[in-house]
Amino acid sequence: MYPGSYDSLLVLLSFMVAVMAAYTTLDMARRLATMRGRAVRWWLAGGAVAMGLGTWSMHFVGMLAFSLPVPLGYDPLVTLLALAIGIGAAGLALWVVAQPVVPPLRLALGALAMGASIAGTHYMGMAAMRMDPAIEYGRWQVVLSVAIAIVASGIALWMTFHLVQRVLYPRLVKFAASLLMAAAIAGMHYTGMSAAHFRVGSVCGAVSSVTSNWLALSIIVVTVAVLAISLVASIFDVRLETRTAALAASLAEANRELTYLALHDNLTKLPNRRLLEDRLDQAISSARRGGRRFSLMFLDLDGFKAINDAFGHHVGDMLLVGVADRLKRIVRDQDTVARLGGDEFILLFDITEPTDAATVAERIVVAVREAFEIANHRLRVSASVGIVVYPENGDQARTLLANADAAMYHSKALGRNCYCFFEDSMNANVREQLELIQDLRESVDRQELVLHYQPKVVAPAGPVIGAEALLRWQHPTRGLLLPDKFIHLAEKSGLIVPIGEWVLNEACRQARVWRDAGWRDWTMAVNVSSLQFSNAGLIPSVRTALARHELPPDALVLEITEMTAMRNVDDSRTVLEELTAMGVRISIDDFGTGYSSLLHLKRLPATELKIDRGFVRDLEHDSEDAAIVSAIVALGRTLNLTIVAEGVETNAQQTLLTRLGCSFLQGFLLGHPVPAEDFAHGTPTQGA
Repeated sequence: MYPGSYDSLLVLLSFMVAVMAAYTTLDMARRLATMRGRAVRWWLAGGAVAMGLGTWSMHFVGMLAFSLPVPLGYDPLVTLLALAIGIGAAGLALWVVAQPVVPPLRLALGALAMGASIAGTHYMGMAAMRMDPAIEYGRWQVVLSVAIAIVASGIALWMTFHLVQRVLYPRLVKFAASLLMAAAIAGMHYTGMSAAHFRVGSVCGAVSSVTSNWLALSIIVVTVAVLAISLVASIFDVRLETRTAALAASLAEANRELTYLALHDNLTKLPNRRLLEDRLDQAISSARRGGRRFSLMFLDLDGFKAINDAFGHHVGDMLLVGVADRLKRIVRDQDTVARLGGDEFILLFDITEPTDAATVAERIVVAVREAFEIANHRLRVSASVGIVVYPENGDQARTLLANADAAMYHSKALGRNCYCFFEDSMNANVREQLELIQDLRESVDRQELVLHYQPKVVAPAGPVIGAEALLRWQHPTRGLLLPDKFIHLAEKSGLIVPIGEWVLNEACRQARVWRDAGWRDWTMAVNVSSLQFSNAGLIPSVRTALARHELPPDALVLEITEMTAMRNVDDSRTVLEELTAMGVRISIDDFGTGYSSLLHLKRLPATELKIDRGFVRDLEHDSEDAAIVSAIVALGRTLNLTIVAEGVETNAQQTLLTRLGCSFLQGFLLGHPVPAEDFAHGTPTQGA
């Protein structure tokens, strides 16, 4: 047999080509496992070419490194057939293993196909030498070479698809797998070469005039270029996919946040009306199918508006968050607590009996009335709760919500800080309120609103120094309605602003009439609601009314409640300073019921303090009320403010308030509110 020899440099280069081919192939195999659609075909073709070309190049360079005592060459067609076999078998191997999950059987089939690619390329490449007589092979050495290719390929694939995901340094493991596969290619090649025996006198039928070194170099350059392009393309695709995935994740997160914001209250993070309606529909469907019950509660906070006005919206917001937290702690995780807006909350939960709802409602009432520590303030509110039960109180979402709302208003009418189950009779109250609101919208145009006037007198019994304009509604079917029957509806519907403008204009008109009749020293007091005070049109309305009736500004007194004035002291001061700059007088109404401090009161350009009637009512029998009135009088004198006491109904109250230092008095004892035509003739003592 002819002895064979190898060129060490070409052997080394052949192994390096095998390493690069293996790394590129395994990288593409991992990429293929995560792809879907048409891209799979292109990457499968690219991976097959990279693997087949790399294996073929390694074998071809390895055979060019081999030399015999006779000239050697390779048949081009057979050599290309070897390349085709390598690419085809490599494509089959990649297709088998390129799945998100590679079970043992699929891994074994992939290793078998990869080994067939390596072995097929080698032995077809050997056939390209066209030796005569033919090459003789050692049987067991051939079997060993094929076994090396299959086993080493299987281990490399296992490392790529299983071990890489579980280790700290996946790239290092991937490189090790590439070395192992390169060893499979090289090991198979050189084991197969050792199995080949060339008889003495053998002649190569494919001798080429091109030297083996130049041919090997050309093949290596072309192969490395193809592999490098494939690897770079894979790396760029990975980065692009990573960025795309990151962008998709960001968009998904943004969509989740937008969906969350669309379905949840921004302040309390509770479900909003939209999500509540969806859950209520689901609850109705589920209860209808299963024959079950559930309860819906409508909760409104008592006293929240006063706190919001006194301390500002930031404190009110923190209070709402605190209430929401307490409600969530009361119900179960599967129950729903939603915020409709303002200080209104809804609770939705399954029950067995109505008594279950009563138990939860009692816990809610007790929890809400506990004091809240917010921004260094100890604040208290209570809850009015309306309860409905499905299906007894309605089988539609709208009906349940409307009935719960009606029950809630009934609990307020009972004194607040309690809960009330819905009854059919409550719907009549709801309809009555809706009818009143509709009638109220048309009351100004129909000239149904009227003003009555109550005298304000110098303590103790006169003379009269002015009047307070008090609104009445001459309803066409209900008769004369006092403000407590409709003002809350006007505020709830927003009608209070146009109604307030009408009151201001009519009061100024009447003041002008009295001045023309000779009572030139009388002032006209007009109440300004919280909504009207915060409305940007207040100052223009005052200016227009004064100008229209040619009324001196100091003849008009605007009464602002203490709560309204202290809601936001800076904003209130700005509005009040503009009014006083016009010459309008400012009275702080219901003083003593809010949270005023001397520091804040000093900043407001008021001319008058009006003591709330609540302190006057029990003045004769309550020493604390007397002390409060005395303190308010002292405070007013310190700030050079006039003190007015309202709600004077007895001679004892009149005497005591005068002794305590009140400048002016107002109440039923001194004159009931009456129409303008009856006012001048019924006053205790008329001023000139």
